[in-house]
Amino acid sequence: MAVAGEVALRVLALSAVVLALLSPLVSPNSEGDALYAFRRSLSDPDSVLQSWDPTLVNPCTWFHITCNLDNRVTRVDLGNSNLYGHLVSDLGKLKHLQYLELYKNNIQGSIPAELGKLKSLISLDLYNNNISGTIPPSLGNLKSLVFLRLNDNKLSGRIPRELARISGLKVLEVSNNDLCGTIPTTGPFEHIPLNNFENNPRLQGPELMGLASYDTNY
Repeated sequence: MAVAGEVALRVLALSAVVLALLSPLVSPNSEGDALYAFRRSLSDPDSVLQSWDPTLVNPCTWFHITCNLDNRVTRVDLGNSNLYGHLVSDLGKLKHLQYLELYKNNIQGSIPAELGKLKSLISLDLYNNNISGTIPPSLGNLKSLVFLRLNDNKLSGRIPRELARISGLKVLEVSNNDLCGTIPTTGPFEHIPLNNFENNPRLQGPELMGLASYDTNY
């Protein structure tokens, strides 16, 4: 009987070890947590986000979410969805995200600096919202970025010089805001049309070989 009891105890101990090892595999998905934090910051009158169920293992079955073969979120497509609310810093946890499409909504508040952590991001489309504050210099860390559309918002402040470090940036749209200072002329800015900066009353125009004053007044 003593032997049987000892075996039973060993089995229980082994089971506890196995459960401890497996527990990270069944813990809530961090990307799902990040997206649900964003969901909680939004008002959704058309129930576009009804399928965003935080109890699922990962968010790959949610509508408007695309994942890769490893069940990592690569696309969030909520353009023209009549959403109200604000962006959250948790979005910076979506390390594999390539497309963040939130255009033509009623999103307010500022752009979180944490979006600069999305190193795989190709397209950031926030145009036609009510976003205010400044353009975070941290967006200059998005080395994979090709499309950055921030037009038709309420952004103020300068155009960060850090954006000139994004060699692959092909499209930058910041028209119809309240930006100030001068327009960078190096890197990708050499090829971006001036009308992509229009209707910013306080924007002075392109820098002239370092001779133009650079107004950082907000």
